[in-house]
Amino acid sequence: LRMPAIEDFMRFPQQTWEKVLSKVKKAVVFMDNRCAEALHWSGGAAVLLEAGARNLKEFSSFEACGENEPKAVFVVSTLLKGRTIDIIKDIISLSHFQYCVVITTVAHSVHLAANSVTAEMDGNPVFEQFEEKLCEWMGNMNYTAEVMHVPAVFAPVSQQLLLTPVFAHLFPLLLPDLDALNAKRPEKKRFGNLVDVDTNSLPVELQLEIKSLAAVLNSMFEAAGTREESFAVGPMSRIIAGELASHPQAKTRRKTAPNKASVIFVDRTMDLTGAVGHHGDNLVEKILTVLEPLPGHVTDIQVDMLELTSLQRTPHSNNILAPGCLAQTQSPAAQALWETMLTSKHKEGVMEVRRHLVETASKEKLPIKMSMGRVTPEQLCSYMQLFRSRPGMLESHCGVLQLGLATAQTLRHPIMSRWDACLAFERLLLQALGDSDFGAVLRQLLPLVKPRGGEDSTSPGSKFREDECGPNELILLLVYLYSLADEAQPSDQDAEELEKLERELMGALTLVIAQEQHLSPLLQKLTGCDTPEQLSMERAHAAVEMIFQTLQGLSQTRDHLKQLRSVYTASDGVHQATYRPFLRQVVEEVFHPDRPDCPDIEYMSGGLTDLLKTGFSMFMKVTRPHPGDNPLLIVFLVGGVTASELRLIKEAVSTHKPGSQVLVLSTRLLRPADIAELLFATPRLTPDIGV
Repeated sequence: LRMPAIEDFMRFPQQTWEKVLSKVKKAVVFMDNRCAEALHWSGGAAVLLEAGARNLKEFSSFEACGENEPKAVFVVSTLLKGRTIDIIKDIISLSHFQYCVVITTVAHSVHLAANSVTAEMDGNPVFEQFEEKLCEWMGNMNYTAEVMHVPAVFAPVSQQLLLTPVFAHLFPLLLPDLDALNAKRPEKKRFGNLVDVDTNSLPVELQLEIKSLAAVLNSMFEAAGTREESFAVGPMSRIIAGELASHPQAKTRRKTAPNKASVIFVDRTMDLTGAVGHHGDNLVEKILTVLEPLPGHVTDIQVDMLELTSLQRTPHSNNILAPGCLAQTQSPAAQALWETMLTSKHKEGVMEVRRHLVETASKEKLPIKMSMGRVTPEQLCSYMQLFRSRPGMLESHCGVLQLGLATAQTLRHPIMSRWDACLAFERLLLQALGDSDFGAVLRQLLPLVKPRGGEDSTSPGSKFREDECGPNELILLLVYLYSLADEAQPSDQDAEELEKLERELMGALTLVIAQEQHLSPLLQKLTGCDTPEQLSMERAHAAVEMIFQTLQGLSQTRDHLKQLRSVYTASDGVHQATYRPFLRQVVEEVFHPDRPDCPDIEYMSGGLTDLLKTGFSMFMKVTRPHPGDNPLLIVFLVGGVTASELRLIKEAVSTHKPGSQVLVLSTRLLRPADIAELLFATPRLTPDIGV
C-alpha cells in the first residue's frame, strides 16, 4: 500500500485538460463558461493556444467559423441534449467544418440515465449516435466526428483546495424545498423531514446533477488509484455519498485500488452562521466581497490594472485595459503569496503582500522607501507604481503585482467600513442570544432596517454614510440571526407576538429594498428586476416574503444531529459568547486521540454487508470504519467553503494531528453574499443542466 498523496489529486485537473489539449491542434475551440472557469485555474486560454488551437470562442449560437477553419472542438459542461445540441447545430450550420470533436464533462452513464436507460451497456451508444448527427450537420458522412467524456470540472485553486465551478449552484435542500417535494406526493407518502428524502424522489434534473458529480469524483479517485471510505454529515451529503458508493465503476475500482482515503461530505446548511458572518478575518474573503467578479466566473474577480499604466482614468478606460485576476498559475512567487493570503489571518496576509512587493522591487534595484508598522493601501501602491511603464519588469512580476493591486483596492474600498459595522453588530447579536429570547434579539435589528440616507432618503441627492447597512447587509444579518435562533433563551412570548414582530421587519425591509437607488446583483436576482424603475412595492414585498419563508427554517438544519447540534457557546460571565465553527468540530472529532465514534459522521460506503454486521452486533463486537483511519482525509463541502474555513481546517489539523494530509473539495469559494443568493435566488430543486 502506497500512501495516497494530495499531489495525486492536485495533478488530476491537469491530466484531464491534457486529454482536451491532445484534440485542439489547428482547431477553433468553443467552450462554455463553466469549463472556461475550470481551465482558468489550470493555465487559462494560453495552454490551449500553446497546444496549437487557432482560436477560442464562446459556446454560443452567435459564433461561427470561416471557410479556412475546417476543425472545431466543443467543450461543454452539460448533457448532450436540448439547448446544448441546438447551439452545436447552429455553430456547425453557419461554418464549414470537416472535423468536429465534442467533449462533455458529463459521463456517458449519466447520459444513459437522462435517456431513462437503466441496463448496463457496452461502449458509448449515446456518444456514437451523436457522432452520426454531427456528420449529418457537417453535410458529409465521411467527415470526422468524435464525441467523448472528459471530467474537466476541477479548478485547483490552491495546494489544498479543489473547486468544481460546474456544480457551483448545487446546494443542500431547505424546508421550502421539502414542501415543494411533498406537494407533488400523495398524502401518505410525504416526507416528515429532509433526512428522509432519497435520490429517487428528487426532480430528475437534480438526480442527474448528483449522478454527474458522483461520476467525476469516481474518475478522480480512479486516477489517484484510491478507494475511498465515505462519510456524510447532512441530508444532501448522504445522497451524494450514497450515489458515489453505488456508482457502477466505483465497485470495481474499490477492489483493486492500492491507496485508501477517507472522504467526509458535509452540507453547507450545517453551518450557515459561518458562511454569512464577517468574523473570518481573512484577506481573500474581503477581496472576493469588494471587487467585481470576472464576467462569467463564480470565483475570480477583476483587478483594475490602470495604476500600472500611464493611462488617464476616464469613463471608458475600463474598456481599454484587460482586468487582472487572482488566478496566477504561471508565477511560483505569486502562487506562494496567494497560498498565504488564502489560508492566513488578514494581518499576516497583508504583511506578506508588502514583503513580496518590497523583495521584488529590491531585486529589480528600484528606489524603494522602506517603512515599518501598519501596512496602508497608499504604501502598497507607492511600491507598485515603481514598476509603472517598465514593460520588462511588469511582465516578469505581473502575478505578484495583480495580487498587490487586489489587496490595495480592497483595503481602500468604501465597503470595508460596512464590513466592520456588520462584524460589530454580529458580536452584539451573539451576546444578546445568551441573555434574551429570540424575539428580543430580533427587535434589536429593527432600528437598523431603514432606507439609506436617513429621513430624506427619497430625495435623489441624499448621501448615505459609508458604514450604513444596505439591504444586502441586512439580509445577511437576518440569515446570521435566524441560523442561531435555537440558541436564544426560551421565550414566554407567544407565537403571535413573534409573528407580529416579523411582519414589522418584513414591512421595513420591503421599504428599504423599494427605495434603493441602485439594485445590487443580489437584489436583481431576488426581485427579478434590473433597474429601480422596474421594482414595484409589490415585487419588493413578494421577494421579502419569500426570504422570510426560507429564514424561518434555517435554525432547524441541525435538528437531526445527536452530538454536533450547536455552533454556539454562551457567555459564562468571564468569557464572551462565541461562534464555534462546525467544520472545526468535525475535524476535531476525526483527529481526537481517543477516536470516539461520532454518531453524526455517518459511514456511507458499507452497503449491505454493513447492514448485516449491524444486525449481528448484538452477538459480536463490530467496529465501524473511522474517518481518522486513513492517511489522507478529504473534506467535501457541498454548497461552498469560505477562505477562513480553509485556515480553520489547517489549524485544527496542525493542533490535533500534525503532519496529516487534508484536502478540501467544494463546489465554490464563498463570499458572504453568495449564501444569500444560494438561499433565496437559486432553483435548488431544478439546477440548469443544459437541457
